[in-house]
Amino acid sequence: MDDESVVETNPRDRDGVDPSAAFAEQANVSAADAAAFEGEWPDCWGRAGEMLEWLDPPEATFESAGDGGRWFPGGQLNASVDCVDRHLDDRKTQAAIKWIGKRGERRTYTYLDLYHEVNEFAAGLRSLGIGEGDVVTLYMPAIPELPIAMLACARIGAPHNVVFAGFSAAALAERMERADSEYLVTCDGYYRRGNAIHQKNKADNACLSVPHEVTETVVVERLDDESVQLGEGDRAYDDLLAAHRGAEVDPVARAANDPLFLIYTSGTTGEPTEVRHTTGGYLAHATWTSHAVLDLKPEDTYWCSADIGWITGHTYLVYGPLSLGTTTMLYEGTPDHPEKDRVWELIERNAVDVFYTAPTAIRAFMKWGAEHPDSHDLSSLRLLGSVGEPLNPSAWWWYYEHVGGGECPIVDTWWQTETGAILLSTLPGVDRMKPGSTGPPLPGIDVAVVGPDGEETTAAEGGRLAVTRPWPGMPLSLDGDERADEWRYVTEDIARIDEDGYVTVLGRIDDTVTVGNHRLGTTELERAIADVAGVAEAAIVDVRDGSDNSIFAFVSTDDRHEAERDLRERITDNVERSIGTFAVPETFVFTPELPKTRSGKLMRRLLKDIADDDELGDTSALRNPEIVGEIRSALDRE
Repeated sequence: MDDESVVETNPRDRDGVDPSAAFAEQANVSAADAAAFEGEWPDCWGRAGEMLEWLDPPEATFESAGDGGRWFPGGQLNASVDCVDRHLDDRKTQAAIKWIGKRGERRTYTYLDLYHEVNEFAAGLRSLGIGEGDVVTLYMPAIPELPIAMLACARIGAPHNVVFAGFSAAALAERMERADSEYLVTCDGYYRRGNAIHQKNKADNACLSVPHEVTETVVVERLDDESVQLGEGDRAYDDLLAAHRGAEVDPVARAANDPLFLIYTSGTTGEPTEVRHTTGGYLAHATWTSHAVLDLKPEDTYWCSADIGWITGHTYLVYGPLSLGTTTMLYEGTPDHPEKDRVWELIERNAVDVFYTAPTAIRAFMKWGAEHPDSHDLSSLRLLGSVGEPLNPSAWWWYYEHVGGGECPIVDTWWQTETGAILLSTLPGVDRMKPGSTGPPLPGIDVAVVGPDGEETTAAEGGRLAVTRPWPGMPLSLDGDERADEWRYVTEDIARIDEDGYVTVLGRIDDTVTVGNHRLGTTELERAIADVAGVAEAAIVDVRDGSDNSIFAFVSTDDRHEAERDLRERITDNVERSIGTFAVPETFVFTPELPKTRSGKLMRRLLKDIADDDELGDTSALRNPEIVGEIRSALDRE
């Protein structure tokens, strides 16, 4: 593409892209399947429930109640049976988990291997007095022992509470306190860009500050470091397995609406919120969407690049793919270490069929250059996915052309920690893809947009995105909005719905800026900047200056960008062309990176603190703390 052009104006954006006939022919879900699933609600979701193995079948698909209702009432099941046991007859020697460590280590667990270790660790947890209903906190990086511990907890009916390994001791203590968790599984440490991070020290400090007693701590020994010592009451993971070698634990029958796990929202804009997901409804929703949207098949090698500490890792790295008997890939490293082609080298070496990642990663890949994916054989890829935030059109096309070779459908999915699984997306073998738009609601899902008064708005006006019927992956407690005997869940995302029913998510309700007398979604303005050649990513914040607002644009440039002055002029031209002169930011700050959480979410709040010259808030989730100083220096030069 011509570096002097604005790349957003691809003529195909207007018409969209249909899936190829070859893909549609092999897709798990056809147009006829989708139409049948869209039948009378809520019984259509019974098809998702039928994909699970029930210890006692449910009496109904859905039971209505004021808080939204209960899915699969009367049914009993165990998530570890669905993810492990039921696959042993057909694929016990097939890889269940392929792990690649930060130091080049590789481990493969077949479904039979996974069965043995899940049972042995479940027996070990029981020997420590952990039983049904006890909350077990898991504080580990991307190592196989984390999904094994999750499944072992599920086997004995103990809800797990996974806390992202990059969080501080204070953040861990807060989540253990809120969960009333007395049990912790952690590791001695992990490696980050070749350096050892002592996780056990953070865990010990957290346990000291939790108001209640932490009665048992299990430690996975990951580091070759004698300076990290187990405490007197600590249990070594390997010793616990050895003590229960060959053990088999009868799975605890859990009611469909018993909690499978607790998880907390990331807290990038405020306090973390606890979400409790159910065993039956959540697992059915995760399984069906992995089958229908990600098109996963048992013979696939699948890579979801999310960290297990976030909901995407729970649903689409562990529970969804393992429930379908797929091989799921777990990668501990970073996408640019040791080289910027690391992701493509791993896809080529492992013949990955389906790749699911975040827009922030895609924009980073763009910044590093197309020569990296272009230098690898990515022909094994069948489908590409995106999750986490809106995917702007230029990033969509780059992903489609340079990673998918112009052949792989892209599912640009929308969902939240609260929803548990995907709600909005094209079905890859059925629907036309529209770059920049997520897609329609999935069969069985209904949405609308509502204004400040809670009333539905027109498609052109847009508003807050609302889910207007319950869905299986909904959590145990959800703040629904009952109006005129109708239930709905109003999200904090702003969106528009076009004439075809496709939803374009414009950002969160708090991700807006005031420009003069105009209130503008940051996503709309950021998209106008990011779609200029030479720009990798952009973030917008507004700063109150007396009676006026000043708009700051933090712009991450690609590795070959030209002079900032020229880039600033072309950004200004595109903002004026796309939105209007009024929307041009007053201040541009050019930076090699933007501050991101470990899950890849932009920490816009932190940029606002920098622009306001305020004290920085909680930065424990920050993946790249070194960039803060660089951004401040760049701002000082403006």
